[in-house]
Amino acid sequence: MKLVTYNVQFGVGRDAKVGLERIAASVADADIIALQEVTRNYPTNGGIDMVAGLTALLPDHYHVYGAAMDIDFGALAPNPPKPALRFQFGNMLLSRWPIASSRNLLLPRSRTYDKANLQRAALEGLIVTPLGPLRFYSVHLDHVNMDERITQIRYLKERAFGYPKEGGSITGAGEYGFPEPPCPEDFALMGDFNMRPGEPEYAEMTGAPDPLFGHRIVAHHPVDASRLAGPSPEESVSWTDLTGAGKHSRLDYCFVSAGLAPHVKDCWIDNDADGSDHQPVWTVLE
Repeated sequence: MKLVTYNVQFGVGRDAKVGLERIAASVADADIIALQEVTRNYPTNGGIDMVAGLTALLPDHYHVYGAAMDIDFGALAPNPPKPALRFQFGNMLLSRWPIASSRNLLLPRSRTYDKANLQRAALEGLIVTPLGPLRFYSVHLDHVNMDERITQIRYLKERAFGYPKEGGSITGAGEYGFPEPPCPEDFALMGDFNMRPGEPEYAEMTGAPDPLFGHRIVAHHPVDASRLAGPSPEESVSWTDLTGAGKHSRLDYCFVSAGLAPHVKDCWIDNDADGSDHQPVWTVLE
């Protein structure tokens, strides 16, 4: 089972041109796709509906979309235009199998004055896969505040590990004559976490490495799939600053629950994809 996460930067590629076709081509072979920075009515990319465009280009996949930020800036003008144009910015999940249920988990945030700080979210999908029912999350964390990322990670882990206790979109569905959805323990957190290996928020996610034994697989921390197979996170790059500043970092990951760790067979980064300033990060589960 192939998983891929890709921050698609509003559809704008390395050449500063919008191109949904090349984004879809880069991820079409995946069974589960997590996308970030998917927009509607964003002026920078011509206001295209990326959700409609990508679903049309990936007809073999089911999809859900969660807008983290949803705002009508026109409503703040003296004479608001009609119809309203809502600028939506969020995450997508696409799956070769039906997405049984979904929730858009809004992550904690704080008010800023000097830098734009958008509402961020983790889009959850419950999917019955060949490995059984699993949960997948398309995640995008804050990009300007380390403390905020740590707070968001703590919240995200609380929700991911607490799922078997709280349930998903509905519990007790039998009262309405519907089957009870499965409540799986195992999950994969996929997305742009805006953190580098070795930074405090990375340790918040995975636990700090032991001086002698390094990162261990434990029940209460997600596991970085790239530490189990493929290039180490310290030696790989998933984002490049296209402004010419020469910056590059590993920001994108797939973290799996301890129960899924034995199923991780491969992990790699597609360095040839040119549809964004990020690169797709792939993980294979067997």
